[in-house]
Amino acid sequence: MNNHTYTEKDLDFLLSPLAIRQSAEKILELTQAGQTHFQYHPEKFNHVVDYVVEVIQANYPSLEIPFHSRWGHFRVGGIDRVKTLEEKMAGFDPMEKARTKFDLVITSVLLDAGAGATWSYREGSSGKTFNRSEGLGVASFYLFMEGKLSSDKAHPFRATGEGLQHLSQETLEKAFQVSKENPLVGVEGRLSLLHNLGKVVSSKKDLFPGARPGGLVDYLHNRYGKKITGPQVLRAVLDGLGEIWPGRVKVGGVNLGDIWSYSKVPGGLAAFHKLSQWMSYSLMEPLMEAGFELVEVEKLTGLAEYRNGGLLLDLGLITLKDQALLEKSHRPDSELIIEWRGLTVSLLDRIGEKVRHKLNKSDSEFPLAKVLEGGTWWAGRKAAKALRADSSPPLKIESDGTVF
Repeated sequence: MNNHTYTEKDLDFLLSPLAIRQSAEKILELTQAGQTHFQYHPEKFNHVVDYVVEVIQANYPSLEIPFHSRWGHFRVGGIDRVKTLEEKMAGFDPMEKARTKFDLVITSVLLDAGAGATWSYREGSSGKTFNRSEGLGVASFYLFMEGKLSSDKAHPFRATGEGLQHLSQETLEKAFQVSKENPLVGVEGRLSLLHNLGKVVSSKKDLFPGARPGGLVDYLHNRYGKKITGPQVLRAVLDGLGEIWPGRVKVGGVNLGDIWSYSKVPGGLAAFHKLSQWMSYSLMEPLMEAGFELVEVEKLTGLAEYRNGGLLLDLGLITLKDQALLEKSHRPDSELIIEWRGLTVSLLDRIGEKVRHKLNKSDSEFPLAKVLEGGTWWAGRKAAKALRADSSPPLKIESDGTVF
């Protein structure tokens, strides 16, 4: 870390979508100047846009698209599991419903980093098997619904500070059906995130009234009223949850989360806030249901993860200069992965703009949260499946269960 003295203003910037775009744009510029591991092929751009538009039109012919969020995973396989939760919440007031949904979705997102290629989850009630993000989503849904995250027996449908801190590895592995034959990548990393979440919600009473993740609803309401911007939701998530991430870059004692040292961008830090933005998008549906008005959602960025990034590589919009790197595993803090993620964010902005143009939609009508959900994430999966039987990402990532 350089010796630069950071001010409150620097911190505000680093914890905003502006920082993500600044480093991502610089990485695209460096790539065009031949100074990264990648080459950019603008002649492939229109093909990628058309591919995404086709996927959007196939998935959502009416173009009525929800935000890209965890809620879609709870409805996978044509089963609306959220209805089960809503039945249990029948007597709750709108704010308590939102708190409960926050408790579920915040814990579920934290359990969502890559599962690995071999893990799967078999749902008892339907007999269906799900893997990757959807499997993790369904498994975490049942973990919550079985009251395993609440220390209050009278209120099982909660995540409480105490309940989270006392969650055992055995309980988590059982809930996720982990075995020698069904290994899950990064179990310890996921468990430590939930333990850390429990500590944070117990200690940060201003951000989490009631010592539960759902207290963030009250914090947002007390601070901003019923009209909130996308960047304000992201900042609340970053302020509330920053301390839970392991061994990351710190500035003035503040853990920056998904920000990495990369000397070629201004300030030497490349920001992504991938899981935090995914979580922010996932908190918007419960907030709107509780009567909040969400504006400026389009100011958040695309997500620097392997489906969106994989789409760019698999369709040849970007290529590696050294193809041998496809055979090696790469850490999230490696220059290669930081560059791949930066290119993902900068090119998703451009793809989103062109997709909106083709569909005749404005930024606010069709923010990136809808471009991702309707198109790029699914297009990334489709492109991966066409090239690799197991739909794995084109680059091998050493995941600790906390980044991707």
